[in-house]
Amino acid sequence: MLTGFARAFRTPDLRKKLLFTLGIIVVYRIGTHIPIPGVNYKAVQQCVTEASGNQGLFGLVNMFSGGALLQITVFALGIMPYITASIILQLLTVVIPRLEALKKEGQTGTAKITQYTRYLTIALAILQGTGLVATARSGALFSGCTVAQNIVPDRAIFNTVVMVICMTAGTSVVMWLGELITDRGIGNGMSILMFISIAATFPSALWAIKKQGSLADGWIEFGTVILIGLVMVGLVVFVEQAQRRIPVQYAKRMIGRRSYGGTSTYIPLKVNQAGVIPVIFASSLLYIPALIAQFSGGDSGWKTWIQQNLTKGDHPIYITLYFLLIVFFAFFYVAISFNPEEVADNMKKYGGFIPGIRAGRPTAEYLSYVLNRITWPGSLYLGLIALVPTMALVGFGASQNFPFGGTSILIIVGVGLETVKQIESQLQQRNYEGFLR
Repeated sequence: MLTGFARAFRTPDLRKKLLFTLGIIVVYRIGTHIPIPGVNYKAVQQCVTEASGNQGLFGLVNMFSGGALLQITVFALGIMPYITASIILQLLTVVIPRLEALKKEGQTGTAKITQYTRYLTIALAILQGTGLVATARSGALFSGCTVAQNIVPDRAIFNTVVMVICMTAGTSVVMWLGELITDRGIGNGMSILMFISIAATFPSALWAIKKQGSLADGWIEFGTVILIGLVMVGLVVFVEQAQRRIPVQYAKRMIGRRSYGGTSTYIPLKVNQAGVIPVIFASSLLYIPALIAQFSGGDSGWKTWIQQNLTKGDHPIYITLYFLLIVFFAFFYVAISFNPEEVADNMKKYGGFIPGIRAGRPTAEYLSYVLNRITWPGSLYLGLIALVPTMALVGFGASQNFPFGGTSILIIVGVGLETVKQIESQLQQRNYEGFLR
């Protein structure tokens, strides 16, 4: 991999793309440290220090923003509104016929869906920005902090509107930076920004575990966490690359004097076909009851039950629900993202068939059967990987944002593999080495 990057830097146009991408990353990281107007920066820093390792409901969003959320900076919302908008549009494509028709139109329809995603991102940024400002004003952003009420000194309507506009504008800039990387950089811009946001929290999280450790001044715990991280990366790479290849044979066709078809290929069905989406869905769904309980008044029975069972990551009920939701959303997302009937119809249209399986409905049933069988180990793998932070809570007394948590490792490994493949493909286009050297 390092050799590939060295060759990329020796190629002039690829070197420009890599340097441009690095420049955008620097701009993005600078934006995550610029506080928005109307915020008491000293009070925020004090609360961040006091709440270190206990970020509660906002831990997942803070991880995706590279630590900018709890700092209440210009890029506080990070890439999260765009991710949410993309997932919503992807789900609605299955439900709304108009969006499904746009998806089938090719590049023009994709551009239209991308435009809808941008509009929805701005709407979600306004909504999430308003919620973040309201939470900061009430002091609930840092529960237990002594100066939490002083984070937003001026609570006038104008000041609140300005804060929301600044965070919404920051989200728009983040979205623009991601598209610049996609168009003029090495590609896959939004995923790279997500990668950078998560990787930026690793050093501080690892150092916090070292300071909390007691064996050999914390170095034993530090080394153990590094070793666990390497094992997890190897496991995730192995499973992410694993796939079931369904052989497909295309019959020969004579059109005029030319013969077409007669080739063999395969349909790659990944073991983890859903990616990291089920983990994000399950985490978000489990945050909703705790968020409602946090903002509701009184001491009712349901609120007490939620606070006791659904706010602590190491509680058995929380662990069980989290695992079951991940398995459910893995099957749900695979069902809406891969349509066996559509694949079977396309194969039949172009004269393709699976050896030993009749074309049409039997092919769709066979693909559905195989997909269900490989989704089971994929969903169980996602659930076990996502529970690593919970085991860290028990073993190391670490925070819920354990540096090698399931969500972060899945995203980092997935984006890393995709980026390396893109660089390799661009290298092959510019410097193809033949079979004879």
